[in-house]
Amino acid sequence: MYIPASFQETDIDKQHDFIEQHSFATLISQHDSEPIASHLPLLLDRKSSSNGRLIGHMARANPQWQSAAGQQVLAIFHGPHAYVSPSWYEAHNVVPTWNYIAVHAYGLFRLIEDHGRLLEIVSQTVRQYESGRPQPWSIDSPDPEFIDKLLSAIVGFEIDIERLEGKWKLNQNHPPERREKVIRGLRETARHDEMQIGDWMDALSQ
Repeated sequence: MYIPASFQETDIDKQHDFIEQHSFATLISQHDSEPIASHLPLLLDRKSSSNGRLIGHMARANPQWQSAAGQQVLAIFHGPHAYVSPSWYEAHNVVPTWNYIAVHAYGLFRLIEDHGRLLEIVSQTVRQYESGRPQPWSIDSPDPEFIDKLLSAIVGFEIDIERLEGKWKLNQNHPPERREKVIRGLRETARHDEMQIGDWMDALSQ
């Protein structure tokens, strides 16, 4: 990913926080000499190594896993993004831009087909996304035979992260007073992503 120095975020804790907050990723690998991508929720194990480990599963019918094992893959985690109008700068000789946050994680794809480990991955995923609900659904709710049939239709995988790239493109290359004008313009749109980007910019200025 192209990252000018002013937009680079190298703090691993901040990158990990972002991955956990925006865990629905785009996983990219090569299949039959062409790029292939899947859109999947990925769990992060921060403690497995210095950069962490990603854990996930996909449908067995998905051809991506058949060639991805042992391959260097890329997981892209997207955050909020917003168009920035040059009118907000209230300045001459300025142009539009797009503010956004993204983290790229690179590592080797390791396939998991063991029944017990697959059950553990699915259970961990369910706990992750059900834990904040008033009445969390449990993987133990369906009949065991139903779960076994489900597990036979998926494959699991782990990606030991070898490299992380973080890009926080939030107008850091502009003076503070101009950034404040952009934050105000974003918030006045009352749109979700724009307001989130405004909040990220505001937090960066603190």
